Amino acid sequence: MAGSLNKVMIIGRLGRDPELSYTPNGAARCKFSVATDEGYRDKQTGQKVDKTEWHNVVAWNKTAEFCGNYLGKGRLVLVEGSLETRKWQDQNTGQDRYMTEIKAFNVQGLDSAPQQQGGGQPQQQPTTGQAPQHGGYQQQPQTQREAAGQGFPSDASAMEDVPF
Repeated sequence: MAGSLNKVMIIGRLGRDPELSYTPNGAARCKFSVATDEGYRDKQTGQKVDKTEWHNVVAWNKTAEFCGNYLGKGRLVLVEGSLETRKWQDQNTGQDRYMTEIKAFNVQGLDSAPQQQGGGQPQQQPTTGQAPQHGGYQQQPQTQREAAGQGFPSDASAMEDVPF
């Protein structure tokens, strides 16, 4: 369809440590959630009200491995990707369930990695041409990925049948 665009860009903090796993065919998959904050003034009271929005994110292949190995709860990240809604059937009720998530193709840490507990060295991060304190990994553009056979899994068999 000409003239359409499905692109998302958020900056927020990880709500929990990323969950890195591998599909049966060996593709790396990493799931995590990112919180973004928006504030507004209540028209009645004039008080500032904070609103947090939670975003489910899934990354694949090298982006997934970067997230699983170098990011943790509380880290400030930039996520670029596209929205994707997946459907599965609830095993208890048999009802269709849906989840919309961000399929990330670029994830960057925007703050320094925290010191490890016990006086260890800070985590080292690979960079993608960014300033040294920033780490990240960006997938190849989609057409190059597909040509190299490294695209995101496009069929449901590579996805889990359970919610995030």
